[in-house]
Amino acid sequence: MNTPPNPAQRLPRSQSLAGARLQKHADYQRAYAASRKHQSATMSWFLASRFMAPHPAVHADQAAASRVGLTAGKVLGKAHQRNRIKRRMREALRRHVDLLPEGCDLIFHPRRGVLTLDFAKLEAEIVRILHQAKAEAARMNLPKSTSLAPPSSAPQSSGRAASAP
Repeated sequence: MNTPPNPAQRLPRSQSLAGARLQKHADYQRAYAASRKHQSATMSWFLASRFMAPHPAVHADQAAASRVGLTAGKVLGKAHQRNRIKRRMREALRRHVDLLPEGCDLIFHPRRGVLTLDFAKLEAEIVRILHQAKAEAARMNLPKSTSLAPPSSAPQSSGRAASAP
C-alpha cells in the first residue's frame, strides 16, 4: 500500500529563478558594458554591479536585487542541444539561487562540454562560480544598504589652513 510521504521528510523546495532572470536585451548589454569576463573550466561568466550606473527607471530596491542570465549561441549545437544546456544550468542555478551576489547581474556563457558533463559536476562548478562572484562583488565595494547615495567624503579639519609663502 502506498503511504503519503511525511511532510517533515520532504526536502525544502528551492526558490524559483523567475524573478531573478535577465530578460531584456538592453539589460544584457548594460551588464556586458559594466563587467569583466571571467573564465572557468566549462564556461565564461560576466559580473556587473547594478549600483555603479543604474538605469534612470530603476529604483533603489530593484538595484539591490540579483539577476542571472544564460546565453547559448549557435556554436553550441542545434536548438535542442542549446535548450538542454540551458535547462540543466537553470536547474543548477535554481538550487543555489541564495548564493547569487546581492546587487549584481551575472551572465553565464557555457561551453559545449556542459552538454555531456555530469550534472553533479555542473552543479559544483556553478556553486564555485557563485562563490567567486560573491567574493568579486565584495571586492567591488558594493554598498551594504540599498541606498544609492555616494559615500561621504573625509572629515575636514576645523583648524586654520596654513598658507604657503
